[in-house]
Amino acid sequence: MTASLAHPTLHNALWPTDGGAVYWRNAVLAVIGTLALTVSAKLQIPFWPVPLTMQTFVVLVIGMAYGWKLGTATLLFYLAQGALGLPVFAGTPARGLGLAYMTGPTGGYLAGFVAGAALCGWLAERGWDRSPWRTAIAMSVGHVLILAFGWVWLAKLAGAQKAYAAGVAPFYLATVVKTALAVVALPIAWRLADERSDAG
Repeated sequence: MTASLAHPTLHNALWPTDGGAVYWRNAVLAVIGTLALTVSAKLQIPFWPVPLTMQTFVVLVIGMAYGWKLGTATLLFYLAQGALGLPVFAGTPARGLGLAYMTGPTGGYLAGFVAGAALCGWLAERGWDRSPWRTAIAMSVGHVLILAFGWVWLAKLAGAQKAYAAGVAPFYLATVVKTALAVVALPIAWRLADERSDAG
């Protein structure tokens, strides 16, 4: 058994299947994932110092629940929808659509979504989503990766200091909150999956 199969991800535990049905299941999960990403981009919760969206939480949880392959594919599917002009991103259509939006100030974060989901999915396939402490580390590293991509892109547009002040520093507290939420949610989801498996 390979390392990636030693710890099945949450989607395999909750919706086990094999053969050709795997492709249909994964297609359904990818659509559900992109819908969740779209909703999370549109909903804003009043927060300090900037409004809170749950999108990075959804991005990283998709990675951890789906594994790195399906998680990455789902994020790429989401970006493809945006590239085609669908209003799936935060601030669309008011702030633009399609590739023009994606190459604007948020472009680095969008690329970071893919990297963060892939990394968290890779860690989840090694059991990191089953332990609260490891979940906290995985989510934290995933958030750092997203912010790093966003900062590098913004730095090219506005300079390093301005990019940090506007694109990284305001999100520290929100990142802690979303990481804490994942620390609670993922182990609970695994307990439910294990109970379902035992009952079956």
